[in-house]
Amino acid sequence: MAYDEKLAIFRQGRLNPFDRGEEEDEIQEDRIPPRLEAKELFCSEARTHGLDRTMDLGLAEDHFSRPVGSLAVCDVEQLEQAIEECKRLILELPEHSERQKDTVVKLIHLRLKLQELKEPEEEEPNLRVLLEHRFSKEKSKSVKQTCDRCSAIIWGLIQTWYTCTGCYYRCHSKCMNLINKPCVRSKVSHQSEYELSICPEIGLDRQDYRCAECRTPVSLRGVPSEARQCDYTGQYYCSTCHWNDTAIVPARVIHNWEFEPRKVCRSTMRYLALMMSRPVLKLKEINPLLFNFVEELVEIRKLRQDILLMKPYFITCKEAMEARLLLQLHERQHFVENDDMYSLQDLIEVSSGRLSCSLTEVHTTFAKHIKLDCERCQAKGFVCELCKEGDILYPFDSHTSVCHDCSAVFHRDCYYDNSTTCPRCARVSERKQDEPPDVKDVIT
Repeated sequence: MAYDEKLAIFRQGRLNPFDRGEEEDEIQEDRIPPRLEAKELFCSEARTHGLDRTMDLGLAEDHFSRPVGSLAVCDVEQLEQAIEECKRLILELPEHSERQKDTVVKLIHLRLKLQELKEPEEEEPNLRVLLEHRFSKEKSKSVKQTCDRCSAIIWGLIQTWYTCTGCYYRCHSKCMNLINKPCVRSKVSHQSEYELSICPEIGLDRQDYRCAECRTPVSLRGVPSEARQCDYTGQYYCSTCHWNDTAIVPARVIHNWEFEPRKVCRSTMRYLALMMSRPVLKLKEINPLLFNFVEELVEIRKLRQDILLMKPYFITCKEAMEARLLLQLHERQHFVENDDMYSLQDLIEVSSGRLSCSLTEVHTTFAKHIKLDCERCQAKGFVCELCKEGDILYPFDSHTSVCHDCSAVFHRDCYYDNSTTCPRCARVSERKQDEPPDVKDVIT
């Protein structure tokens, strides 16, 4: 007997999932000849194909649609039958085989869908606010996400889940009411400072042998729950609050110039991620000796000082404003405001060499505009008043020195060899002496 004919007989006889009338059943029974030999021959093959059809029934798109009326009972029964068949087949198939793995995945989907049918999902709002979190309903069907509350996989295909738009905290819809951790972004807004001590451990006894965040009992022996230390805070957390995530710790970077990622808790990981680009590190005060041992930092500091000297040219130049040259540093706005504040991202890129390359390119573009492309900026150059020779000088040239009082520019050698005062400062002083006294000064 042909395989297609056998499959048709088997489907008509056993696995039609739809309710048929009694008359239709009798007609089909009359049509199907009692072929015992064919049934015995087909038995071993039909069991496997029938199981695939049953499991496919549980995963079909039409089957997943919202049941109406009596169809819900039928769907639940079919799903329970498919689950039992899946469990039996998993035990019969060879271990670690591809087909066994596929069957396990189908079993998970069937069980989740059965739960959805028994507990119909209510319409969830698109936005929810809780403990300063602003949760937005996700539409992604990815199954690679993990709930930060229960540590279980989020099956986006059939489960509703939310993500905080501030700190990217993810959780199931059913876990929303169990959240007890406030949004980390509020901490960043109110406390934008790093812990600058390397792993400031206080000990489990000071924590009362409980998780520093959720207060779950913990122990280094793993009873009742494993205690995991966060390298940033130095405190101990349970396995629910600490997933052995790794991050670069600011204190180790500043004091040791060490960029090896360390294990941190979940809240610290989100906090460091949000703080990564914030310029809150003043290296001159925290560790001024770092510039003596890291040559790249000295180079970056000189480039930043030059950019600050170029800034007055651009804010008074119409062409530069139209070209928006300063916006080339829009990702590092602090570079055009000061030369001593750094973000953790800046230090990471200094170590890798990326910041030096990008900042040198910007410096070259700025200098080219001032010294070559723009006549207005060229006219704002200086002539060395000490030797009165050489080319036009600019304050950001490497061979020049700038007077701290009047900002006049001189050759570096001329400035340090001349022991007299700055000629421009002397003229300003003489002019003030020659001016008549102010009327207010005479009256007083």
